[in-house]
Amino acid sequence: RPPMPPPPGAPTARILFLTDLHWDRQYVAGSAAACPDPLCCRGAPREGPGVAGFWGTYSKCDLPLHTIDALLAQLPNSTGHTSNGTGNGTGGFAAAYWTGDIPAHDVWQQSRGDQLRALRTVTALLRARLGGLRVFPAVGNHEATPVNAFPPPYVRGNRSASWLYDAMAEAWQDWLPPTALHTLRVGGFYTAQVWPGLRLVSLNMNFCSQANFWLLINATDPAGQLQWLMGVLADAERDGEKVHIIGHIPPAHCLRSWSWNYYRIVNRFEGTIAAQFFGHTHLDEFELFYDEETLSRPVSIAFIAPSVTTYINLNPGYRVYEVAGSYPGSSHAVLDHETFILNLTEANAAPPGTSPPWQRLYSARKAYGLPTAFPADWDQLVRRMQDDEQLFQLFWFHLHKGHPPREPCGSPCKAALLCALRSGRAADPALCRPLRPALPFPRIQELWHQRRLC
Repeated sequence: RPPMPPPPGAPTARILFLTDLHWDRQYVAGSAAACPDPLCCRGAPREGPGVAGFWGTYSKCDLPLHTIDALLAQLPNSTGHTSNGTGNGTGGFAAAYWTGDIPAHDVWQQSRGDQLRALRTVTALLRARLGGLRVFPAVGNHEATPVNAFPPPYVRGNRSASWLYDAMAEAWQDWLPPTALHTLRVGGFYTAQVWPGLRLVSLNMNFCSQANFWLLINATDPAGQLQWLMGVLADAERDGEKVHIIGHIPPAHCLRSWSWNYYRIVNRFEGTIAAQFFGHTHLDEFELFYDEETLSRPVSIAFIAPSVTTYINLNPGYRVYEVAGSYPGSSHAVLDHETFILNLTEANAAPPGTSPPWQRLYSARKAYGLPTAFPADWDQLVRRMQDDEQLFQLFWFHLHKGHPPREPCGSPCKAALLCALRSGRAADPALCRPLRPALPFPRIQELWHQRRLC
């Protein structure tokens, strides 16, 4: 039974979505924006062009804490919000989903103490600014040190990840129930009720990551997380609940065995999984899921929201999802989404001491002419973009949060991007065939890897 639009007058809910904040506590306004290191905008300030802006910089730089605070301060739920016409409209949020990557990209000099300081500082900022709003976090790949190193739960002692999970459980205990904190301490994943009829599952996608070398031991289901997910979804199906899944790394970026098994689970529970939300790529995109028998009927979509951080050459941004609210028979599906950005050119040119104006970049249904925001609509959008170059270029503009790269997206780039939008699982050329790509699939995969920022 495909999702149906809500009846007229049915309640809807707005969900704040934050991902990839990447706070750099060594960010210095006026420092060099270009440098030989993997992360810049740090060090002594200097005069002249090519220096870091106060609010952020179009370069390989992360964000100062005051930019993240300014984002939170202008939200309608914020304890510091004042209506000045630059916020995101009327009405607050029913919940917030926060899918990780808290520390900066200075991965070569991070200690466990650095990671825990970032976790506690940013969590405290969210709690202070968002007041009583419930926040549902997920674990990013940058939370650990070394980066991407997430040993399975059977690894004990100093090499285990318990130092991180225990700190997360302590920091997030006001947001999550005791049962969720228990599995969070074990493996960094959990389930909790958002509101009656809607259950949230937060996955630790580091157990599918291509960069997590611990998975050389066992890449299929190293933490028993997929088995656990099946149980949660089966219980939700039995109880008539819908489920939102959140995680950091999108499913198609995962190791092949994990990714294909996850795809099967989404197929099996297509009537229970109302929505999927991810981050990690820093870009504004999505991954479609199709029925396994024919690979032609869209059954689900994984929304991939853009990052808060500027890394690399981007505007800061965040996402708001409108979903069907709590009422009998609600699909709890995504009805629309809006993306908000801080235009760095304008913000850094403003007089010192003025709060930067965050602006709505676009609303998905209006920008792309979608009848609804269900999987079939996004499938049609991909097909339309193949022939409508103006529509594709609009998507390319939004993909980069309103600051696209100087080099245009030509035919090979376009073929690779449209293929990626149809690919909810890793390394499957069959998903791209309906687009009649002019490139061989290995070349498409090469272009994917060139485009990845993290």
